[in-house]
Amino acid sequence: MSKVFADDSVGLVTPQTAHFHEPLPLACGRALAAYELMYETYGTLNAEASNAVLICHALSGHHHAAGYHSESDRKPGWWDSCIGPGKPIDTNRFFVVSLNNLGGCNGSTGPSSIDPETGKPWGAQFPVVTVEDWVHSQARLADRLGIEVWAAVVGGSLGGMQALQWSLTYPERLRHCVAIASAPKLSAQNIAFNEVARQAILSDPEFHGGDFQAQGVIPKRGLMLARMVGHITYLSDDSMGEKFGRGLKNEKLNYDFHNVEFQVESYLRYQGEEFSGRFDANTYLVMTKALDYFDPAAAHGDDLAKTFESVKADFCVMSFTTDWRFSPARSRELVDALMAARKNVCYLEIDAPQGHDAFLIPVPRYLQAFSSYMNRIEL
Repeated sequence: MSKVFADDSVGLVTPQTAHFHEPLPLACGRALAAYELMYETYGTLNAEASNAVLICHALSGHHHAAGYHSESDRKPGWWDSCIGPGKPIDTNRFFVVSLNNLGGCNGSTGPSSIDPETGKPWGAQFPVVTVEDWVHSQARLADRLGIEVWAAVVGGSLGGMQALQWSLTYPERLRHCVAIASAPKLSAQNIAFNEVARQAILSDPEFHGGDFQAQGVIPKRGLMLARMVGHITYLSDDSMGEKFGRGLKNEKLNYDFHNVEFQVESYLRYQGEEFSGRFDANTYLVMTKALDYFDPAAAHGDDLAKTFESVKADFCVMSFTTDWRFSPARSRELVDALMAARKNVCYLEIDAPQGHDAFLIPVPRYLQAFSSYMNRIEL
């Protein structure tokens, strides 16, 4: 019997691959001679190509944002709560494009891909890429799809940074920028967390300087630790307390350092174990460096308002009260700069207990506000 999908689901979707043979210059001074981008689309592009929305993913995200790849899938895409018929990004109105960024490990060219010059995985030789590099590659994908102007570019966390970069790099090519749980640059604390995660990977004996694929191994322990550190920062203290408190996995303490004792320990180990089985260690390094390097105001004397003087888009900025990784203060900093630059911007700070991960969760107030803004977009 065929699976019956909910009325608000995009249903079965098939990933597509775009092949590019024109060299892509990168901020690091190198270039990719050729590359591939894996992407999915939902909805239908209208005759004027005026209803296209680009979804930019966060650090561990990918192209599969909504729907199902097969009828046996237990879970839909990572942002299924926000993409589909009648949802905030309504596929009855919008043609939605979601891709896996360069440097990723879900089909787009990245460290685990084959370097055509050597016939071996790129590994440690894959170049460092930046948010602006991603935006340039996304613009080429838009050209391929016949999209001159995006109705909106939307993203949460690192995805929000890409949306902001779109407004700066291609101001004539988007009408609305939606940045959720994001920031105009990372704080020192955020960079520090990323460095701890990278060192966990780099110090794993199985990392082999990034060429672990050639050795037939993966730096599993390093990836697990990196994910555990990262995951702690995605949740609020309240949400962790509500989920786990000081609950024990078993009835008694073990009085040792090796066995899992607290439920929160069990949860973090599970998250690390699951992540290390599906994510590439070099990709984790690439993605965190892109986060660290994002700082568009640096080219304008750290004047954020001056940075946004040339943008054309309208902005929607949303944050969550308990998000301490990308705190509301960082969103307000962005909003203040946009207002100083006399840009159209609306801002909502949503009371939600889940922390940074709230942008992935169907919090009613969040979905309501998100839908309200997207419904205002004229096609």
